[in-house]
Amino acid sequence: MTEHRRILIYGYGNPGRQDDGLGQALIELAEDWVRKEGLENISLDVGYQLLVEDVTLIEGMDLIIFVDASMDERIADFDLAAVAADDKETFTMHQVSPGFILALYETLYGPAPPSWLLQIKGYEWELEEPLSPGAQENLGKAWKTLRQILRDPGRLDELSDRTAASTMKDSKSVKETKKKPGNGSKA
Repeated sequence: MTEHRRILIYGYGNPGRQDDGLGQALIELAEDWVRKEGLENISLDVGYQLLVEDVTLIEGMDLIIFVDASMDERIADFDLAAVAADDKETFTMHQVSPGFILALYETLYGPAPPSWLLQIKGYEWELEEPLSPGAQENLGKAWKTLRQILRDPGRLDELSDRTAASTMKDSKSVKETKKKPGNGSKA
């Protein structure tokens, strides 16, 4: 790894709802790899959903990568997109978006670190634990790309542009689609 930025990877979703557990499944893969590689600059965390309290996890980090499952039909396997602070987005006591977390961080602490949302395409959302075969395949693809990023975080812009161009089923780019990350991505 060429850079030693302090990186937080936060996977969220409900592993008891099949593919909704993709965020947590990626963190499980990352835990073993980070330990074997001795990467002390990488912090990993999981939750069932993002909560306002999660703003405290960002403090002291240089890069944030949120990981969640997605039902978005435009995503072929996974999508990586920059997240901007968005204080106009509404929230409930049960869920907030990555953009809202960043806006809250900026209100409390100042400028938020660069942040990205890695959405992994899921297919099954029943009350069962195992991931669907398609979601497992997408998880493998997303994890391969994320490992490249963790080895060289400077490649993040290049990889996200290529990912957006190759994984979206229609011709619109991530910047043109004005998605609301984290909202409605779970069943």
